[in-house]
Amino acid sequence: MRKRNVILLSAAAVAAALYANNTSLLSQRPAGSPVVLAHRGLAQDYDRTGLTGDTCTASRMLPPSHDYLENTIRSMEAAFSLGADVLELDVHPTTDGQFAVFHDWTLDCRTDGKGETRAFSMAELKKLDVRHGYTADGGKTFPFRGQGIGLMPSLGEVLERFPDERFHINVKSNDPKEGEALAALLSALPDERRAALTVVGGDKPLQAIKQALPEARSLSKQSLTRCLLRYETLGWSGYVPEDCRNTTLLVPINLAPWLWGWPNRFLDRMDSVGTRVFLLGPYTGGGFSEGLDDPALIRGLPAGYSGGISTDAVDQLMPLLESRD
Repeated sequence: MRKRNVILLSAAAVAAALYANNTSLLSQRPAGSPVVLAHRGLAQDYDRTGLTGDTCTASRMLPPSHDYLENTIRSMEAAFSLGADVLELDVHPTTDGQFAVFHDWTLDCRTDGKGETRAFSMAELKKLDVRHGYTADGGKTFPFRGQGIGLMPSLGEVLERFPDERFHINVKSNDPKEGEALAALLSALPDERRAALTVVGGDKPLQAIKQALPEARSLSKQSLTRCLLRYETLGWSGYVPEDCRNTTLLVPINLAPWLWGWPNRFLDRMDSVGTRVFLLGPYTGGGFSEGLDDPALIRGLPAGYSGGISTDAVDQLMPLLESRD
């Protein structure tokens, strides 16, 4: 009987320690508003049914409520004006040593050009109409066609236009040479400017960036997986694994409650090691991430949640957040 009582008391003590070390009720984190990451700026929405890596999303645009297109300067201006704190953009190297800000691996879907984006110079890409391929009625009409010549920006243009804003730079390949080239571009920036940037993408280019710029904030699917698995193993103690330090975490909202200390103790721990956390839409086992845009999920966020949210529809998200205040 005594042995059983000792076991029960020991188990209760362990449970109490785990609770005390991970409950947000004991966090001193003040209530705040979410940090908003606008995915590709203010963009057109599209039908996501049966989406694959080869789907031309411009050809399945939903009826537009505005005329902004992703990854353009005007789109970025609009997103920041609406209240976005951070903006994600996509880049490809060009033949003249620059980086084009454009989502697709090839030009065929959105523009009047053909071939791989990286097979052209920035000057050649500037001649294309980035509004060419958008249609909401199966190709009967193209409401933006002819209005997008010269609107594909370079990464240098974006950083010059928005010198004080925060960006996630998405490398679309897994080529280490691309990481080396991007590291060379970033190394020319002041330290405080680089601190406002996160590079996301394949493991190999990000390893090349880390080798050249050890202090750079970066995230790949592999590093995110390592971080979350190791945190689930050790995070109960308050320890933050190395893979979770000085990075950015994109966490599906349905997985977040399983993280030790969620929400405030977890956010406190990540803040203490220079890591930023952004919630995504629910993980469903597919290969595509979506923004956290569902009104019901937004309303269900923890009271005073001050971590990040990644959205594909910043114009729709901001009114939802304002209604929570």
